[in-house]
Amino acid sequence: MANKKVVSEAYVDRDLSWMYFNRRILQEATQTHVPLLERLSFLGIYSNNLDEFFRVRMATLGRIAECEERSLRSEREHAKHLIKQINKLNNKYSKEYEQAIHKLTRELCEENIYLLKEDELDEEQQQFICQFYRQRLSGFVSPVWFSTVKQLTDETDENIYLGIKMQATGKKSFDYALIALPVAECGRFVRLPDKEGKSFLMYLDDVIRYCLPMIFSGLNYETFEAYAFKFTKDAEMEIDNDLRNGMLQKISKGVKSRKKGDALRVIYDNKMPKDLLKRVMNKLSLDQLDTVQGGGRYHNHKDLMSFPDCGRKDLKYPVWEPIIKPELKSGESLLKLIQKGDRFIHVPYHSFDYYIRVLQEAAISKEVKAIKTTLYRLAKDSKVVKALICAARNGKKVTVVIELLARFDEASNIGWSKKMQDAGIHVIFGVEGLKVHSKITHICMKTGNDIACISTGNFHEGNARMYTDYMLMTAARNVVRDVDNVFEFIEKPYSPVRFKELLVSPNEMKQKFIRLINDEIKNKQAGRPAYIRIKINHITDATMVKKLYEASANGVPIDLLVRGNCSLVTGIPGVSDTIRINGIIDRYLEHSRIFIFAAGGEDKTFIGSADWMPRNLDNRVEVITPVYDPEIKADLRKVIDFGLRDNCQGSIVDGSGENRPWTTDSEVPFRSQEELYKSYKL
Repeated sequence: MANKKVVSEAYVDRDLSWMYFNRRILQEATQTHVPLLERLSFLGIYSNNLDEFFRVRMATLGRIAECEERSLRSEREHAKHLIKQINKLNNKYSKEYEQAIHKLTRELCEENIYLLKEDELDEEQQQFICQFYRQRLSGFVSPVWFSTVKQLTDETDENIYLGIKMQATGKKSFDYALIALPVAECGRFVRLPDKEGKSFLMYLDDVIRYCLPMIFSGLNYETFEAYAFKFTKDAEMEIDNDLRNGMLQKISKGVKSRKKGDALRVIYDNKMPKDLLKRVMNKLSLDQLDTVQGGGRYHNHKDLMSFPDCGRKDLKYPVWEPIIKPELKSGESLLKLIQKGDRFIHVPYHSFDYYIRVLQEAAISKEVKAIKTTLYRLAKDSKVVKALICAARNGKKVTVVIELLARFDEASNIGWSKKMQDAGIHVIFGVEGLKVHSKITHICMKTGNDIACISTGNFHEGNARMYTDYMLMTAARNVVRDVDNVFEFIEKPYSPVRFKELLVSPNEMKQKFIRLINDEIKNKQAGRPAYIRIKINHITDATMVKKLYEASANGVPIDLLVRGNCSLVTGIPGVSDTIRINGIIDRYLEHSRIFIFAAGGEDKTFIGSADWMPRNLDNRVEVITPVYDPEIKADLRKVIDFGLRDNCQGSIVDGSGENRPWTTDSEVPFRSQEELYKSYKL
């Protein structure tokens, strides 16, 4: 057996592994085979991810590092060490980011798409910007004098800000002002008229720079300088983080210096004059653990996700229309088809309309008496909710479990809850102390032949166009009965309940996964077929990491597809040398969770909502279902097989953070998402 010390040290901290994952997104922006505008979008995704990471995870680490509780001394020192490591990586990756953005800007020029600065406009373009200011922009620009600002953290960190330094005619002193860019109202990019086959754009930052004499007209200023900066605030103490029980309360009690809303990261134009920079910093409450970083001329590159395509569809991925399954075209009853045999959809390859049609049919069917479902995130104009409201109006008993603590979607979920309650739907706001993250629907039939839908992702039309998720629709009695019992558990969380088929957290999911891994170890030792093949978003739970190491040490082949956080270190002799991990970043966000165990030749297959993180296994209501249908099991094997073969969009995940590609000159390129789409079209 492997050295216990080696095993205990072979663990990559969750937050470091997240940095490695986000770097894979950044690296995708440098891949020349990826269309140019898609590469810009990856830069936007990288930037947006980093903002959220600092708002939540770095805020959490900062609170731990400042906690005065004596019993948390080791956690405090670990948090300080992590913050330093993350800041070091962030500085390194920021340089890579700046190189990438400069390279892509040059490539845009090569494609006749030009980003102009305020001093590069010809006379016609100057007139256009003046007109744009008068007609669109002027009412949304509201300068504030720095001398009147108490704290910058009173402002939102969603904005980019321009710090303005001005000098009036005949004066030696300077005045200083602050302008928040009105991106929400005017967009980040302003498109100017095309000319001679060329497209011209400006950052809103530069439009405002050009318009400063008009913005401050009548005040006798003759010189203007404007430099961008942004800050990230402590959004919250992460409610569902991976801290042990009771630690949250100690930190909340022990932290005195950190308050919700304090700035913890500042990025500024490194050409900003020292006098202006000093004024910016004086308005922010920073300490030695916070991040202060000089950067380029532009910030908040998340806006690159909505960069105008200028009519250049050739610079984007070709459109893959979702495949319509034959049943949707036939007009047959989907409920009856599911009662005859298990069905599945794999979005975005298949159309999410299949699930919408199931709900719509259930809403008007005289054979349906009740519908129960869980909702975690909802589309802006949700067809799912509309179908549920229709069912309630048609006299069905409709119960919806909605999670109010879905981060950054809290306000949306509250709004939808009110609409559903007004329509007569029984709305349950989760379980106290537990997030309801499971994705399940139960349709109760008068005949007793009930139906359940179990998904790896949200019942969300928008996500279904971007996230790869798998949904099982079944009438298998034991599975459906267990799904109904999950709703009973949610409504009465302190009642004893056991599940025959489903793996449910926080009840017995972790123990059942451990049992499945132990079975693979025993089978390997007995000479029976043994392997573990998993597709998942995150693996950070220390118990599960050690269990995989134990299986590897016993010779069990372990093939993993891990998109995000991964605490495993591969290739350690006697510890993890049978573990192979591929991390795929492509046009769709890999999101489905699939688990396949050899089981001595039986091939046990599962899908569901849970990652292998403490929050999923211990602190959330999650559901994993077995899959029995041979055709669906074969399809799930294909999904994992294709993913493991992906040497175009996949990277080696080994704990080093290097994200090395799999491709060699001798290998035939294989891109799993493209091959899956082709296979489903056949």
